[in-house]
Amino acid sequence: MTTRVLTRPRLLVASHNKGKIRELQFLFDGYDLDLVTAGELGLPEPEETGTTFVENARIKALAAATAAGEVALADDSGLCVDALGGAPGVYTADWAGVPRDWDVAMGRVEDELRKAGALDPAARTGRFVSLLCLAWPDGHTQEYLGEVEGTLVWPPRRGPIAYGYDPVFMPKGSARTFGEMDAQEKHGSVWGEARSHRARSAKLFAEAVLGAIPLKPRAGAAS
Repeated sequence: MTTRVLTRPRLLVASHNKGKIRELQFLFDGYDLDLVTAGELGLPEPEETGTTFVENARIKALAAATAAGEVALADDSGLCVDALGGAPGVYTADWAGVPRDWDVAMGRVEDELRKAGALDPAARTGRFVSLLCLAWPDGHTQEYLGEVEGTLVWPPRRGPIAYGYDPVFMPKGSARTFGEMDAQEKHGSVWGEARSHRARSAKLFAEAVLGAIPLKPRAGAAS
């Protein structure tokens, strides 16, 4: 299928998740791009009935694109733990209950790891997955996948902006959890080294789709 590019400097983010929106805003900050969210437009959250990250991302992106009549970007992401057969996977948020309680979710992952006998770090491997789907009102979609490998730790280790399962996920090659990192350390950037799962999917998206969108002037650059 032909790859379409974004020619209008406006993008609808099909999400009501404040943490996810904050991260996408950080990642695309270098572009002169007007990001508007589904919540700001009063769009409802569709039921996520898919069994894969691709299916759920498409559901969210197409629902927003159709309702608003404009191009929409959705992220479906989650934590996949090897010792748990890839769980919680697409049900990552469901493990946090309603309303979302990420301490409960992290505790459930730890309980399941202990039941599985996964006590040694070598047995506590997993990955964060981010699947970005860009959808047009006519039904055209494009997907971009980012993953990062790591180890599940306990107890949680968090900093001031941690959310989700970040406090128990230590990415490969680091001695710190995502929860202990600031945005720059966690993500890197779409310009250089993309470190997080969401930064990696966003980098692929930016390279494929945002070439026609102007960049913001760099601080201190000559005018």
